[in-house]
Amino acid sequence: MDKLVLFFKGLLMGAADVVPGVSGGTIAFITGIYTELVGTIRGFNFTAIKVLRVSGLRAAWQYLNGDFILILLLGIVTSILSLAKLMQFLLAEHPLPLWSFFCGLIIGSVIFLLRQTPLAHIKDKLLFVFGVLIAYGISVAPMTVFEGNPMSMFFAGSIALCAMILPGISGSFILVLLGLYPVFIDAIAELDIPLLGSFAMGGLLGLMLFSRLLSWLLNRYFTALMALMCGFLVGSLNIIWPWKQVISSVTTDEGKIVVTQTQNLLPNDYFHLTQQDPQIIICGSFLLLGYILAFGLEYLGKAESSILN
Repeated sequence: MDKLVLFFKGLLMGAADVVPGVSGGTIAFITGIYTELVGTIRGFNFTAIKVLRVSGLRAAWQYLNGDFILILLLGIVTSILSLAKLMQFLLAEHPLPLWSFFCGLIIGSVIFLLRQTPLAHIKDKLLFVFGVLIAYGISVAPMTVFEGNPMSMFFAGSIALCAMILPGISGSFILVLLGLYPVFIDAIAELDIPLLGSFAMGGLLGLMLFSRLLSWLLNRYFTALMALMCGFLVGSLNIIWPWKQVISSVTTDEGKIVVTQTQNLLPNDYFHLTQQDPQIIICGSFLLLGYILAFGLEYLGKAESSILN
């Protein structure tokens, strides 16, 4: 039963990491496995190799907390592979409701995280404002557009998978910032092994290095780190605002048109400038759905805690 519950948590983390809304780290935090996850990732080091050489495979597996990470990864990978085709379709055919849903997820996640770690001191509130300003500044700058090649995916993976284990920043959101989110979704949907392999290798390297820094920061500056991450998420809402007007775009070597700069619009202005339906009622409904889902995860965590107790 415990393994089944852990697999389900992996499914939730994978679903979170596919969309630029709730991060996988937030799911792990809500469902009570965050500390064990970070500690397990830290265990992938040279000591593990030494244990393998001296004591054998079984001892190394126990040292690495192998059952935990294997079951969790199976859930994450299963979820990502299952949702990639759906995300590919929704991005192409129904972008406004999809981005509205992401907005709801982020708003709900920020409220949840701030309820868990209230910003009682002025320095934490200043860090929150600083995070908002950083993310907003990034959002109004022209988007960095990387080519969808193994080298760029290795670089993206090293950053995005680090963001995945932060409670607050979605790895997919980092891919949005880099202009590689559609490339990533296409690579999963089409099982592009070279791109996915490069992404995974970069991610593993980044995780092994970043997990040590993250563990140190969480142990000493947990509230300050959460304040900064929540501010970053609030500022990021400017990026995923559904109603936009394209200002500039580029064409990649593969012939795909990638938007590099946009301007946010009110729904009414969006209709007049683009002559497209802003879908206000539908978008509002999906925003609310994302918000409710973020809080539903909180109740899931509470329900599991009460069962275990």
